[in-house]
Amino acid sequence: MLVAVGIGPGDPELLTVKAVKLIEAADQVFVPGNVAKDIIAPYRKDPVVLSFPMTADEDHITRCIEKNAAIIAPGAKEGLAVFCILGDPNFYGTFGRLCEVLDRKYPEIAYTAVPGVSSITAFASAAGITLNGGIEITDGSEQTATIRLKVRRPRETADELKKSGYQRFILAEKMYMDGQKIYQTDELPEESPYFSILYAGK
Repeated sequence: MLVAVGIGPGDPELLTVKAVKLIEAADQVFVPGNVAKDIIAPYRKDPVVLSFPMTADEDHITRCIEKNAAIIAPGAKEGLAVFCILGDPNFYGTFGRLCEVLDRKYPEIAYTAVPGVSSITAFASAAGITLNGGIEITDGSEQTATIRLKVRRPRETADELKKSGYQRFILAEKMYMDGQKIYQTDELPEESPYFSILYAGK
């Protein structure tokens, strides 16, 4: 089993309790470089340091991810492997690309992710500002998704977004709380509780 664990924006004390427990319990821990190694140092002294280069050379990136997948695979097959990622595993991270390689080359390996404090939410606290209302978050590439918070009428909201070309929708109600529910495009309810988030993708 492979668990990708978000380890926050840089402060070892901003790891979640769940992240620390997994890091301490894992048979093997992998980190993408020395910055991540230093962040988890209070909780684990023996991580395997992997190289995930920051480059625009897509072929080189793909080769490195395939090499790292081959290193991770044995531990994930035999026990609990934890892959520590700065910020949040599924928010502008390398985990998605690693999963694509695992699906293709090691389909027998199950994987999941544990969220962490992302740089985006940490930024507001570090900068001493409060964010409310609509904001745009992008890495400079073409916008292909939007997220709406506190969606009380998800089906109606999805119908409006379809007019702008959005086609895929995922609604999450009460995430990580009692009563959590995840709905796909064709399952959206008419109404949702206050703790609801709607993802729309093109």
